[in-house]
Amino acid sequence: MDSSFAIAGGRTLLPEGLVEDGRIVVEGAAISAIGDAPAPRRWDAGGLLVLPAIVDLHGDAFERQIMPRPGVSFALDLALADTDRQLVSNGIATAYHAVTWSWEPGLRSERVAHAFAEALRRLRPILAADARLHLRWETFALDAVPVLEGWLAAGGLDLLALNDHTPEMLRRSENPSDLLRYVERTGLAPDAFRALVGSVWERRDEVPAAVERLAGRAGAHGVPLASHDDDSPQTRRKYHALGCRLCEFPKTVDTAREARATGSHVIMGAPNVVRGGSHLKATSAAALVRERLCNVLTSDYYYPSLLHAPFVLARDGYASFAEAWALVSANPAVAAGLSDRGAIAAGKRADIVLVDDRGPGLPRVVALFVAGKPVYLERDALPRAA
Repeated sequence: MDSSFAIAGGRTLLPEGLVEDGRIVVEGAAISAIGDAPAPRRWDAGGLLVLPAIVDLHGDAFERQIMPRPGVSFALDLALADTDRQLVSNGIATAYHAVTWSWEPGLRSERVAHAFAEALRRLRPILAADARLHLRWETFALDAVPVLEGWLAAGGLDLLALNDHTPEMLRRSENPSDLLRYVERTGLAPDAFRALVGSVWERRDEVPAAVERLAGRAGAHGVPLASHDDDSPQTRRKYHALGCRLCEFPKTVDTAREARATGSHVIMGAPNVVRGGSHLKATSAAALVRERLCNVLTSDYYYPSLLHAPFVLARDGYASFAEAWALVSANPAVAAGLSDRGAIAAGKRADIVLVDDRGPGLPRVVALFVAGKPVYLERDALPRAA
């Protein structure tokens, strides 16, 4: 059977802007033409937005599928399969699963990181979204360095982020409510957790050399490198010198400005936009978008936020809709070095999402095509014609 088809009649977002009554022709996994090229089948997108599918560089909401309640865990295969359904129903065609490898036991342990990577490798052929591994390495997890060097050499990592939460965890372990969160995640008793974080902190002098070593290996293997929660322009310059061109969740406007001035991509969370601010009272993502200091949004801890954030930004005047949608499609593709996707253009991968935006404040995915295959489709929502 001929695998080519057209998506026609919708308001189509092309690199040059939104086009009424657009037409896209797909052959196999790629977009072959924009316009009136012939195709044996046609998907009627009348009344819908036709957009490049979402690229999510940092999503860790899957942790709730693994451990929905403290101490209650489910099989990783089940968690990944359910997460995949959430992704495609929210228009996410490319998903970087942000797995944390910490010095902690429990949910963010070495054991879970290994198991998750293996489950992802095993299930990848049957997942609807293009699933990739974003490894969040806690820089005090020093014993992980030789293993991660091996993963980098073997092509097992798609993105590496340098996380440094240990000083904060040491400080917060004296607060009963914060300590409870760590205890629930690790399964340790309070005194045992305090003792563990204290012993980890004693190795702090070893951390800078380990960071430099692993950053160098990531660069040598062409793996995109991110720094996380940079708290000042000085911190950003330090990580930029190590090759970190992705600046995740900068804590100040000046830090974001430094990142953009030196050519780095500034990544913020879409939940920050949708909720009207950071749940941690940190930098406003919408304000950074308005100042052109944030160029990528990620799902962070809530997958639906990536679909909704561009509509919020456009509605509230922070950016045009085309600019806002680029934050979740074209820009993250560029940041990750994925030159084959992120835009609706001839030769690009046919990752296309159709969205019904008629409901005020509640856009809804009607269909998602990943590499030319319809992986999500609302029943009877998209008429087809021969």
